Amino acid sequence: MAVTSWNSIDPLLRAGITVLSIEATTMFIGHFAVGLAAKRAAPRTSLGTLTLAALFLDALWPIFLLLGIERAAITPSTNSFLLLDFTYYPFSHSLLMALVWAALFSIVYFARTKYRAGALVCGALVVSHWILDFIVHRPDLPLWPGGPKAGLGLWNHPVGAMALETFLFIAGIWIYERTTRPKNMVGRASVWAYAIVLMGLYLGDATSSPPPNISVVAWMGLIGWLFVLWALWIDNNREIPAR
Repeated sequence: MAVTSWNSIDPLLRAGITVLSIEATTMFIGHFAVGLAAKRAAPRTSLGTLTLAALFLDALWPIFLLLGIERAAITPSTNSFLLLDFTYYPFSHSLLMALVWAALFSIVYFARTKYRAGALVCGALVVSHWILDFIVHRPDLPLWPGGPKAGLGLWNHPVGAMALETFLFIAGIWIYERTTRPKNMVGRASVWAYAIVLMGLYLGDATSSPPPNISVVAWMGLIGWLFVLWALWIDNNREIPAR
Protein backbone atom coordinates (compact mmCIF):
# COMPACT_ATOMS: atom_id res chain seq x y z
CA MET A 1 0.00 0.00 0.00
CA ALA A 2 1.38 3.38 -0.97
CA VAL A 3 2.04 5.83 1.83
CA THR A 4 0.68 9.32 1.17
CA SER A 5 3.21 12.04 1.92
CA TRP A 6 2.33 15.53 3.17
CA ASN A 7 3.60 17.09 -0.08
CA SER A 8 1.39 14.84 -2.20
CA ILE A 9 -1.83 16.05 -0.54
CA ASP A 10 -3.95 18.44 -2.58
CA PRO A 11 -2.69 22.00 -1.89
CA LEU A 12 -6.16 23.28 -0.92
CA LEU A 13 -6.68 20.44 1.55
CA ARG A 14 -3.17 20.97 2.91
CA ALA A 15 -3.93 24.67 3.42
CA GLY A 16 -7.14 23.77 5.23
CA ILE A 17 -5.34 21.37 7.57
CA THR A 18 -2.67 23.98 8.21
CA VAL A 19 -5.20 26.67 9.10
CA LEU A 20 -7.19 24.30 11.28
CA SER A 21 -4.00 23.49 13.18
CA ILE A 22 -3.24 27.17 13.60
CA GLU A 23 -6.79 27.78 14.78
CA ALA A 24 -6.29 25.10 17.44
CA THR A 25 -3.31 27.12 18.60
CA THR A 26 -4.94 30.55 18.48
CA MET A 27 -7.84 29.10 20.43
CA PHE A 28 -5.24 27.73 22.87
CA ILE A 29 -6.36 24.28 23.98
CA GLY A 30 -6.18 25.39 27.62
CA HIS A 31 -9.36 27.41 27.02
CA PHE A 32 -11.22 24.20 26.25
CA ALA A 33 -9.69 22.72 29.41
CA VAL A 34 -11.09 25.39 31.73
CA GLY A 35 -14.48 25.12 30.02
CA LEU A 36 -14.55 21.39 30.72
CA ALA A 37 -13.36 21.78 34.31
CA ALA A 38 -15.90 24.53 35.01
CA LYS A 39 -18.72 21.99 34.79
CA ARG A 40 -17.91 21.04 38.37
CA ALA A 41 -18.47 24.62 39.58
CA ALA A 42 -21.64 25.15 37.52
CA PRO A 43 -23.21 21.72 36.94
CA ARG A 44 -26.50 23.17 35.66
CA THR A 45 -24.75 25.13 32.93
CA SER A 46 -24.34 23.38 29.59
CA LEU A 47 -20.83 22.48 28.51
CA GLY A 48 -21.64 24.32 25.28
CA THR A 49 -22.20 27.56 27.20
CA LEU A 50 -19.12 27.02 29.36
CA THR A 51 -17.02 26.38 26.25
CA LEU A 52 -18.40 29.47 24.53
CA ALA A 53 -17.53 31.57 27.57
CA ALA A 54 -13.99 30.17 27.69
CA LEU A 55 -13.50 30.79 23.94
CA PHE A 56 -15.51 34.00 23.75
CA LEU A 57 -12.65 36.38 22.99
CA ASP A 58 -11.41 34.07 20.22
CA ALA A 59 -14.99 33.71 18.94
CA LEU A 60 -15.18 37.50 18.55
CA TRP A 61 -11.70 37.88 17.04
CA PRO A 62 -12.31 36.41 13.54
CA ILE A 63 -15.53 38.41 13.24
CA PHE A 64 -13.67 41.63 14.06
CA LEU A 65 -10.94 40.64 11.60
CA LEU A 66 -13.43 40.14 8.79
CA LEU A 67 -15.11 43.46 9.59
CA GLY A 68 -11.75 45.24 9.52
CA ILE A 69 -12.08 46.33 13.15
CA GLU A 70 -8.96 44.39 14.16
CA ARG A 71 -5.84 43.33 12.29
CA ALA A 72 -3.37 40.46 12.19
CA ALA A 73 -0.52 39.44 9.91
CA ILE A 74 1.24 36.23 8.92
CA THR A 75 4.86 36.03 10.02
CA PRO A 76 6.71 32.92 8.76
CA SER A 77 8.62 31.33 11.60
CA THR A 78 10.20 28.02 12.52
CA ASN A 79 8.09 28.22 15.68
CA SER A 80 4.53 27.35 14.59
CA PHE A 81 3.09 29.09 17.64
CA LEU A 82 4.36 32.40 16.28
CA LEU A 83 2.99 32.24 12.74
CA LEU A 84 0.44 34.95 13.48
CA ASP A 85 1.28 38.49 14.50
CA PHE A 86 -1.67 39.91 16.45
CA THR A 87 -0.99 43.49 15.43
CA TYR A 88 -4.21 45.15 16.61
CA TYR A 89 -6.95 43.45 18.63
CA PRO A 90 -7.90 45.72 21.54
CA PHE A 91 -11.66 45.12 21.31
CA SER A 92 -11.50 41.35 21.54
CA HIS A 93 -8.30 40.85 23.56
CA SER A 94 -7.54 43.79 25.83
CA LEU A 95 -7.90 43.18 29.56
CA LEU A 96 -10.42 45.99 29.94
CA MET A 97 -12.63 44.66 27.15
CA ALA A 98 -12.32 41.11 28.51
CA LEU A 99 -13.85 42.43 31.73
CA VAL A 100 -16.58 44.19 29.76
CA TRP A 101 -17.38 41.08 27.71
CA ALA A 102 -17.37 38.99 30.91
CA ALA A 103 -19.89 41.30 32.55
CA LEU A 104 -22.13 41.29 29.47
CA PHE A 105 -21.94 37.50 29.14
CA SER A 106 -22.84 37.04 32.82
CA ILE A 107 -25.73 39.52 32.67
CA VAL A 108 -27.25 37.92 29.57
CA TYR A 109 -26.81 34.41 30.95
CA PHE A 110 -28.34 35.32 34.33
CA ALA A 111 -31.26 37.11 32.64
CA ARG A 112 -32.03 33.95 30.69
CA THR A 113 -31.48 31.34 33.41
CA LYS A 114 -31.56 33.02 36.86
CA TYR A 115 -28.71 30.65 37.72
CA ARG A 116 -26.33 32.82 39.75
CA ALA A 117 -23.49 30.29 40.02
CA GLY A 118 -23.55 29.70 36.28
CA ALA A 119 -23.49 33.43 35.55
CA LEU A 120 -20.49 33.98 37.83
CA VAL A 121 -18.61 31.01 36.39
CA CYS A 122 -19.27 32.13 32.80
CA GLY A 123 -17.97 35.60 33.61
CA ALA A 124 -14.86 34.10 35.20
CA LEU A 125 -14.30 31.93 32.14
CA VAL A 126 -14.37 34.92 29.80
CA VAL A 127 -11.72 36.66 31.92
CA SER A 128 -9.72 33.42 32.20
CA HIS A 129 -9.18 33.61 28.45
CA TRP A 130 -7.14 36.79 28.80
CA ILE A 131 -5.18 35.36 31.76
CA LEU A 132 -4.26 32.19 29.87
CA ASP A 133 -3.34 34.22 26.79
CA PHE A 134 -1.17 36.45 28.99
CA ILE A 135 0.87 33.38 29.97
CA VAL A 136 1.58 32.21 26.42
CA HIS A 137 1.50 35.30 24.21
CA ARG A 138 4.38 37.61 23.50
CA PRO A 139 3.76 41.14 24.85
CA ASP A 140 0.98 41.89 22.38
CA LEU A 141 -2.08 41.86 24.67
CA PRO A 142 -3.23 45.43 25.41
CA LEU A 143 -4.35 46.22 28.94
CA TRP A 144 -6.92 48.57 27.42
CA PRO A 145 -7.48 49.93 23.88
CA GLY A 146 -4.44 52.08 23.16
CA GLY A 147 -2.78 51.06 26.42
CA PRO A 148 0.46 49.19 27.17
CA LYS A 149 0.81 45.59 26.07
CA ALA A 150 1.62 42.51 28.14
CA GLY A 151 2.46 38.84 27.73
CA LEU A 152 4.88 36.39 29.35
CA GLY A 153 5.80 34.72 26.03
CA LEU A 154 5.61 31.02 26.86
CA TRP A 155 5.02 30.39 23.15
CA ASN A 156 8.68 31.27 22.66
CA HIS A 157 9.34 27.90 24.31
CA PRO A 158 7.12 25.44 22.37
CA VAL A 159 7.93 22.35 24.42
CA GLY A 160 7.02 24.07 27.68
CA ALA A 161 3.87 25.58 26.18
CA MET A 162 2.69 22.24 24.79
CA ALA A 163 3.43 20.45 28.06
CA LEU A 164 1.40 22.98 30.05
CA GLU A 165 -1.52 23.06 27.64
CA THR A 166 -1.67 19.28 27.32
CA PHE A 167 -1.63 18.89 31.10
CA LEU A 168 -4.47 21.42 31.44
CA PHE A 169 -6.52 19.69 28.75
CA ILE A 170 -6.10 16.22 30.24
CA ALA A 171 -7.04 17.61 33.65
CA GLY A 172 -10.11 19.29 32.16
CA ILE A 173 -11.29 16.08 30.50
CA TRP A 174 -10.71 14.15 33.74
CA ILE A 175 -12.71 16.66 35.82
CA TYR A 176 -15.58 16.68 33.31
CA GLU A 177 -15.63 12.88 33.21
CA ARG A 178 -15.70 12.73 37.01
CA THR A 179 -18.44 15.38 37.24
CA THR A 180 -20.79 13.84 34.67
CA ARG A 181 -21.76 10.41 33.48
CA PRO A 182 -23.00 9.23 30.06
CA LYS A 183 -26.70 8.69 29.47
CA ASN A 184 -25.95 6.47 26.49
CA MET A 185 -23.18 5.35 24.14
CA VAL A 186 -23.19 8.74 22.43
CA GLY A 187 -22.45 10.41 25.74
CA ARG A 188 -19.59 8.00 26.35
CA ALA A 189 -17.99 8.15 22.90
CA SER A 190 -18.57 11.79 21.97
CA VAL A 191 -16.46 13.27 24.76
CA TRP A 192 -13.46 11.14 23.80
CA ALA A 193 -13.91 11.88 20.09
CA TYR A 194 -13.97 15.57 21.02
CA ALA A 195 -10.78 15.20 23.03
CA ILE A 196 -9.00 13.23 20.30
CA VAL A 197 -9.92 15.71 17.53
CA LEU A 198 -8.83 18.72 19.56
CA MET A 199 -5.57 17.10 20.62
CA GLY A 200 -4.94 15.94 17.05
CA LEU A 201 -5.37 19.48 15.71
CA TYR A 202 -3.24 20.89 18.49
CA LEU A 203 -0.39 18.42 18.06
CA GLY A 204 -0.61 18.86 14.29
CA ASP A 205 0.33 22.49 14.83
CA ALA A 206 3.88 21.35 15.61
CA THR A 207 4.44 20.90 11.85
CA SER A 208 2.25 23.74 10.56
CA SER A 209 3.39 26.03 7.79
CA PRO A 210 2.13 29.59 7.27
CA PRO A 211 -1.51 29.89 6.09
CA PRO A 212 -2.15 31.39 2.63
CA ASN A 213 -3.52 34.71 3.91
CA ILE A 214 -5.13 36.31 6.93
CA SER A 215 -8.63 36.24 5.41
CA VAL A 216 -8.49 32.45 5.32
CA VAL A 217 -7.43 32.45 8.96
CA ALA A 218 -10.39 34.65 9.86
CA TRP A 219 -12.94 32.53 8.00
CA MET A 220 -11.53 29.30 9.38
CA GLY A 221 -11.57 30.88 12.84
CA LEU A 222 -15.34 30.74 12.72
CA ILE A 223 -15.02 26.94 12.88
CA GLY A 224 -14.44 27.39 16.59
CA TRP A 225 -18.20 27.86 16.91
CA LEU A 226 -18.63 24.23 15.77
CA PHE A 227 -16.74 23.04 18.83
CA VAL A 228 -19.24 24.95 20.97
CA LEU A 229 -22.10 23.07 19.28
CA TRP A 230 -20.20 19.79 19.70
CA ALA A 231 -19.77 20.50 23.42
CA LEU A 232 -23.51 21.22 23.69
CA TRP A 233 -24.27 17.89 22.00
CA ILE A 234 -21.90 16.05 24.35
CA ASP A 235 -23.54 17.57 27.41
CA ASN A 236 -27.03 16.73 26.16
CA ASN A 237 -26.00 13.08 26.23
CA ARG A 238 -24.50 13.20 29.72
CA GLU A 239 -25.93 13.95 33.16
CA ILE A 240 -24.91 14.91 36.68
CA PRO A 241 -24.99 11.81 38.93
CA ALA A 242 -27.49 11.93 41.79
CA ARG A 243 -25.80 12.53 45.13
